[in-house]
Amino acid sequence: MSRVGKKPITIPDKIKITYKDGIITVQGEKGTLSRPIHSAVDLKIEDGTIYVNVVKDDRNSRALRGLTRSLVANMVTGVSSGFERILEINGIGYRAVISGNTIEFNIGYSSPVKFDLPKGISASIDKRNIIKLSGIDKELLGHTAAAIRRLRPPESYKGKGIKYAEERIHRKAGKAGAKAA
Repeated sequence: MSRVGKKPITIPDKIKITYKDGIITVQGEKGTLSRPIHSAVDLKIEDGTIYVNVVKDDRNSRALRGLTRSLVANMVTGVSSGFERILEINGIGYRAVISGNTIEFNIGYSSPVKFDLPKGISASIDKRNIIKLSGIDKELLGHTAAAIRRLRPPESYKGKGIKYAEERIHRKAGKAGAKAA
């Protein structure tokens, strides 16, 4: 059994939290996030900490308690310091260029692939092949990074494609070729 839901969330200074009608709103120096809370879980805010409590003690409510605690903790972290995800582009001639709110990828297709960044996510490109995505919403950031990776997933023979920076590609050996008689 996980004990994640029982841990209290400490609220840093300069962060304002309001919880009303089942919706929590977290305001910080980087922005504002809002999320509805499931009715099987209740939040208690006192003395600079947030406690997540279950309404009735059953298996589903306990699972939602841990989920809710993680989501609220990510909201607090996001508005205070933000999140970052790094992607790498591997392959000869593969590169990316940013223009406004759009990233244009040259990743081996006959024409460039354009990807529009969602609102709240910003990107920067280093050396034409390292993409740094940043934002305050961890969930949206993860979905955006996964969508970019899905444009050209890394292949296992030469390692070409778009991958996460911490991802390790398991390489396969190529064909052995014909034996000389």
